[in-house]
Amino acid sequence: MDKKKTPDEASLLEKYDRESQIRSPLQLGKWAWLITLMGVSLTCFHLYTAYFGTLPSQQQGAVHLGMALGMIFILFPATRGTGPRHGVPWYDIVLAFAATFAAYYKIIFYEEVLRARITGYSTFDLTIAVLGVLFVLEATRRTVGMPIVIMATLAILYALFGNLIPSPLLSHPGFALEQISPYLWFRESGVFGTPLQISARFIFLFLFFGVVLMHTGVGRFFNDLAFAATGRFTGGAGKAAVMASSLQGMISGSSIGNTVASGSFTIPMMKNARFQPEVAGAIEASASTGGQIMPPLMGAAAFIMVEYVGVSYREIMFAALIPAILYFTGIFIGVHFEAKRHRILGLPKDQLPSKRKLLLEKGYMLLPLLVIVTTISIGFTAQRAALLGIACAFAVSLVRKETRPTLKGVLNIFEQGARVALPVIAAVACAGIIAGVVGMTGMGAKFAAGIISLADGVLILALLFTMVACIVLGMGLPTTANYVVTATIAAPALINEFGLPPMAVHLFVFYFGIIADITPPVCLAAFAGAGIAQANPMKTGFTAVKLAIGAFIIPYAFIYNPMLVLVDPTPLGLISALAFSLLGIMGVSSALLGYFIRDSHVWERLVLLAAGLAMVVPELMTSGLGLIAMAAIGWWQSRRKDAFQDAQPLAS
Repeated sequence: MDKKKTPDEASLLEKYDRESQIRSPLQLGKWAWLITLMGVSLTCFHLYTAYFGTLPSQQQGAVHLGMALGMIFILFPATRGTGPRHGVPWYDIVLAFAATFAAYYKIIFYEEVLRARITGYSTFDLTIAVLGVLFVLEATRRTVGMPIVIMATLAILYALFGNLIPSPLLSHPGFALEQISPYLWFRESGVFGTPLQISARFIFLFLFFGVVLMHTGVGRFFNDLAFAATGRFTGGAGKAAVMASSLQGMISGSSIGNTVASGSFTIPMMKNARFQPEVAGAIEASASTGGQIMPPLMGAAAFIMVEYVGVSYREIMFAALIPAILYFTGIFIGVHFEAKRHRILGLPKDQLPSKRKLLLEKGYMLLPLLVIVTTISIGFTAQRAALLGIACAFAVSLVRKETRPTLKGVLNIFEQGARVALPVIAAVACAGIIAGVVGMTGMGAKFAAGIISLADGVLILALLFTMVACIVLGMGLPTTANYVVTATIAAPALINEFGLPPMAVHLFVFYFGIIADITPPVCLAAFAGAGIAQANPMKTGFTAVKLAIGAFIIPYAFIYNPMLVLVDPTPLGLISALAFSLLGIMGVSSALLGYFIRDSHVWERLVLLAAGLAMVVPELMTSGLGLIAMAAIGWWQSRRKDAFQDAQPLAS
């Protein structure tokens, strides 16, 4: 089983990851049993409905949200002071039961609520609806933070007072509270809309799958496998960190959580190998952030994309594969240039685990992931694939005594599965409020018109404005909520006005929402990495951007060349697009880091930057010129007399 968090790791998570700021078992006191009961019940409910069939969408969503709200008000305190807290305040217990009832009201009075859509809602119905929305806002504030709550509140105020806005582009007649509250609470287009329904059917199961995997010790296995595969090469400690974080990130789904969990092991190794503290923290943060775009699991938002794009999860998974490969290859290239620039060697052989021994002894740990990939690839639903993956993961945990769970251990895994899902459930419910207002007021069309007007019909400007909006939103919103908002508001403008493929557009906004975690000034994953590395947080953030520069280039590459996301691909076209994209990322990365074949002068870096950007554009002339320029810099540097011979691995 994976090691427990050290006090330093726990404090870092509490500082940078709001999801970890919960009451301890000591603080919960007599209510700890209730949290266990609710968590186990919620997990059992999702496993049961995954196997026997889900309830009607509104009832499935009501159980999903109602139990989550109850757990949130007991687990997450209203405020976070510096002193210890003992027990759960009475008002949080009242809120927990009241919020659960507000959601379960849709089940208890299911027929009456359906009829009320025609006959009209009673005063009590409207009261429940208003309270339900308020409960969601407060639960989201406690688990995720204020930015998304402020956005949702502004959206509601916009729906109420849109007639007071002087701008004809943004104004609308305005709606009464009696219209807004039932629309957001009792209809399928608000809190209980598509994001929450996807969370209730798919996301919870995949989050639970990740929890089960981590309890089998797969995280340490991934670390060992990464060091065995790459540790001996130049900058091997950094390259191993990239590989390990990409593997762990795709099952954890949390940039900050993965940075702390994986970084507690990889960052000290990188510092020992002579990577600067800021670089070590940046490598871990940039690689951990990319875990959400790494198939087969990706982040929770990828499952919502299934409904928004109207394709199967299998298509999303395969479409995201090439961009993910480009992203992590780009970080590998950046780490290589950084290692060459500072003459950082590989690790001695006696410090590295044996690949053969690892695969023989622990290779079976890969089986659950293979089950997921295989079942989705042959056409199983994501729900059924997750269920089979969970069963396989539990079977894998029984192989070794140290990972074999007791009954108490199984209950703990079930409880942890529910706990991990709480911030996601709150975030998608709150995002549903924003999406509901967008649909109710027509704000999406108005926003799209604003982007087109501001960009003056120029695609690159529209993309830049959308990118900035996604990054800014991502600095305050979780990835899932960010994707829901941008997919509702910004994506339609790019699809409808410029005729871009929906798959490329939705992955575009998905990418830029994710990389906000490493983009200064609010780069929480980089701050967490800096905390472990004892480095300057802001410098770590800017270094992470340099290393992960591919994340800023790749979305533009697949917008201009949709073959990269498998839209109408041809073999030759796909190979060409992949090759030039890799070379383009290499050129830009070398320009930012100041090293190509050797240390680069300013003019050489400028040429490499221009050449790299040129090769991303899918035009033969432009890409060809970029390739020639990059080759010329390589030839020029190879003939300089200050050539540095490649570093050799350290002797044992």
